[in-house]
Order: sequence, then structure tokens, then C-alpha cells
Amino acid sequence: MPLSLTPLSGIPDIHAGMDLVEIILSGIIKSNLTLQNNDILVLAQKIVSKAEDRRINLASIAPSAEAIALALKTDKDPRLVELILRESIGIIRTRPGTIITEHKLGFICASAGIDHSNVAGEGNDNEEWVLLLPENPDQSADKIRKGIEKKCNMNIGVLIIDSHGRAWRLGTVGAAIGMSGIPGLIDERGWKDLYGYTLQITVVGVADELAAAASLIMGQAAEGTPIVHVRGFPYPLREGSLAEIIRPKEQDLFR
Repeated sequence: MPLSLTPLSGIPDIHAGMDLVEIILSGIIKSNLTLQNNDILVLAQKIVSKAEDRRINLASIAPSAEAIALALKTDKDPRLVELILRESIGIIRTRPGTIITEHKLGFICASAGIDHSNVAGEGNDNEEWVLLLPENPDQSADKIRKGIEKKCNMNIGVLIIDSHGRAWRLGTVGAAIGMSGIPGLIDERGWKDLYGYTLQITVVGVADELAAAASLIMGQAAEGTPIVHVRGFPYPLREGSLAEIIRPKEQDLFR
């Protein structure tokens, strides 16, 4: 089956407490699609965070001495730096304008994944809203998946993605930060290639590959397509989690 990715139409601006299951099912109908077993729904992190009320008003944040010192070093708002510190296990690298952290969820990203864009239109010069990542993206994905499966009586997968930079390349790409019913990795060690050679080290990051493809469909600015329907994923669905794609520290050669 060919792989197809279709952005859902008619997705509204998401606010705290909105039911993403109902919004997804409505979007499927508006897009003239029907769900089938083994379909996957890919959601932008931002709408999950908004539905879970992960917005923070910077006016409510009192920066610590550590945050103030790091803000001076990086030319950032001390209140934002305070949030970055709260959301992180540790600081990996800094330079003016950039703070790279190890997020509490385990991955490396800029500014602990805290986002300003497409967050809120309210506020004034003294009030600015930012958006944190979901507290538990795997759990968020699982809740959405089970809600849809209960209503539609079929087996699907749900993937939550965010845009991440990479150490050795320019540009951001979509990356998986939470999943339910979809593998994070496919271990192809022991498989044969076209010439009969047995693969020795090939483990494919299929969740990230799908995240990058869906991110291309979603866009990064004002496209308004934060949910993508996927059909034809070339691997069997199974339970998966973010933990399986996080490289253990003892295997990390670059920190």
C-alpha cells in the first residue's frame, strides 16, 4: 500500500479543555476521509499543549538568581530562562540567543521546547504567553488513541510531534515526542538486503521518519493544519513510547 499523508481540514484554534478526539473525528469527516485499521494520526505538539492548558504568562514568573545570570549570558528574557530551567534536567550548551537543554522528558532541544509562536493573541507589553510541552506526551497520545478507538472500534496509532534542530545540520525537522500504538524503532538486524547480506547494525527510527514527513505537510507558520492522517505506514503497529528512541547517556558520544 502506498504511504499517504493528508492534512485534516477545518481544525479550529485550540483552547484549554477542548476535546481533541471530537475535533479529530470532525476533521476526518470534513476532509472526506474514513478511518481504517492501522491508520495513524499525527498531531502537532502545540495543539496538545493548548488543550492541556500548558500556557504560561511570563508576567507570573519570578526569575531566580540562576535564571538572571543565564539570561545575561544568553541575551534572553530572565522569566523565559526561569521556565527553561524548570523544564530541564540540565543545560547542554549556550551561546547568545540560544540555550540547548536536556528536557525532563529525556531529549535534547532548544529552550526546553518552550514556544512563543501561534500561542496567544492576548496580552500587552508586560504580559506575554508561552507554551510548554505536554507533561507526558505518551500519555496524551494514549488518551487520544483510546478515545478514538472507543468511538470507531478500530486499531489506530497516534503520534505527537515537535520541531527540533539538529547538532550537525541546519534547519528544524519534525521529531516524535510522544506515541501510542506505533513503534518508535524497527530493528532490522538480521534482515537480508537485496544481495543476501545480513544487516548487522540497522535500527530505523520510524517514528521520527513519519514525524518529519507529517511536519512537511503541516508547515511551520500560518497553515492551520496541525493534524495529519496517515495510511500505508509500512510496518506493523505495536505499542511504543518515547523512551525507546532516547539514546542512553552511556551511548552518547557527543556530550
